Amino acid sequence: MKKNILLLLFSMAVTLTAAAASDPIVGGAAMYPAKNIVENAVNSQDHTTLVAAVKAAGLVDTLESPGPFTVFAPTNEAFNKLPAGTVEMLLKPENKDQLVKVLTYHVVAGRISSNDLAKQIKDGGGKAMLRTVNGETLTASMQGKHIILTDEKGDISTVTIANVFQSNGVIHVVDTVLLP
Repeated sequence: MKKNILLLLFSMAVTLTAAAASDPIVGGAAMYPAKNIVENAVNSQDHTTLVAAVKAAGLVDTLESPGPFTVFAPTNEAFNKLPAGTVEMLLKPENKDQLVKVLTYHVVAGRISSNDLAKQIKDGGGKAMLRTVNGETLTASMQGKHIILTDEKGDISTVTIANVFQSNGVIHVVDTVLLP
């Protein structure tokens, strides 16, 4: 009996460890596919600026909705690359419309995996044009094995962690804030 209980506990521990190992780690936290974009993002230490911006822009309810959405999620380091004072300026209530425009420039309708995106790039002769939720366009291309996004001004961002699947879409972590 005691041996059976130990075997059961060991089996449960192995199962839980295997399940946890399959969930990607972003910002020191496991990202669970059963949770939505906001529920996962709030746990990432690398996305505290993005989460604060999403809250200030009033986009929490949208990103908790069924979607699906593809979010190119800039890290805190990405926001730190912006000119001094830019983030603080965007977070002011009087600049909410501008903040919404910047954030929705990082969101595409639908669930687009990195494989889907690579296929679109290949089918597009090396480029895929992505219509963002704010109505403007991002250009996706490949640089070696990395997906690169280019904004309409020519600035680029690299996907550093791809395919962080959520219940309502997918997040691709990026290293630079794209500006419409």
